[in-house]
Amino acid sequence: MSIAQASADDEERNQELALRPQDLNEFVGQQRVASQIDLLLKAARARGAAADHVLLSGPPGLGKTTLAMIIATEMQAPIRVTSGPAIQHAGDLAAILSSLSEGEILFLDEIHRMSRPAEEMLYLAMEDFRVDVIVGKGVGATAIPLQLPHFTLIGATTRAGLLPSPLRDRFGFTAQLDYYESNELSRIVERSAGLLGIGISTDAVNEIGSRSRGTPRIANRLLRRVRDYSEIHGNGSITMGDTTAALAMYEVDQIGLDRLDRAFLEVLIKRFGGGPVGLTTLAMSIGEETETIETLAEPFLVRSGFIARTPRGRVATAAGWKHLGLTPPATLASDLPNLFDTPAFDA
Repeated sequence: MSIAQASADDEERNQELALRPQDLNEFVGQQRVASQIDLLLKAARARGAAADHVLLSGPPGLGKTTLAMIIATEMQAPIRVTSGPAIQHAGDLAAILSSLSEGEILFLDEIHRMSRPAEEMLYLAMEDFRVDVIVGKGVGATAIPLQLPHFTLIGATTRAGLLPSPLRDRFGFTAQLDYYESNELSRIVERSAGLLGIGISTDAVNEIGSRSRGTPRIANRLLRRVRDYSEIHGNGSITMGDTTAALAMYEVDQIGLDRLDRAFLEVLIKRFGGGPVGLTTLAMSIGEETETIETLAEPFLVRSGFIARTPRGRVATAAGWKHLGLTPPATLASDLPNLFDTPAFDA
């Protein structure tokens, strides 16, 4: 990576960080979760105690990291940030836990990717604020208990089903974040444009919000790309024309499907007749990893009603055919596999 590219990436990240709300009053959307967290934090502050452990679950880009930062701000507590893949040994976790201060917040992103030995150590740390450090090997090994300060663990995951039950049960509060409505995304775009000092028309705000797939991160990213287009091809103030032209250039269609989504849908329908097709076969046909397809493309396509996940594989719905401008087969409804069909090999 060149120095110029690294500098541009740093600037992009800094802009994204600057757009994050600083407290719950600034946080748009997720009203149910926000009110629950607000009550949790107010009660903890009234008791003068650390807040209960919190698990934030939901698709990427909905605000899990932002909420973790807001919780730290609201509790006026320092926050330590790490991730599941970075903790591959119990010793890694023990080093982090033993260095925490009283009331500190530990934010563990992608908690479902933490190693099993570290998970087992975390059980005791979350419940009893203690870890057992093993000294020695074999029959001479000795467990030395190490008392920990009272801390708050905030775990974030896009795949809550991969967390073992003993770990999930130790969180005092679990928040499931949902996709945002278009009007909420429009408010986010308007707020972000103000913070970035971008002039933008109301119809452009609404257009970006409606194409953001229910995800604030995508809304902010599209806003920055439309700004780039407006600065080069317009007068710097974003119009509806700038917006539609820029989003067409970046292959974002009227409801927010991007290149990957359309490739998934087109392969499923045009190459495999609408399915059912196993996920591995689809991923190989598109040239992407199965995890990428399952995390980035499938949730929005399922939510939009364009595909369905069945025991035999993925199938395209009539709405999916129509979105590509194709006529769905007359037998589509009767051809959908039922729950008692034999599962596909790689579904």
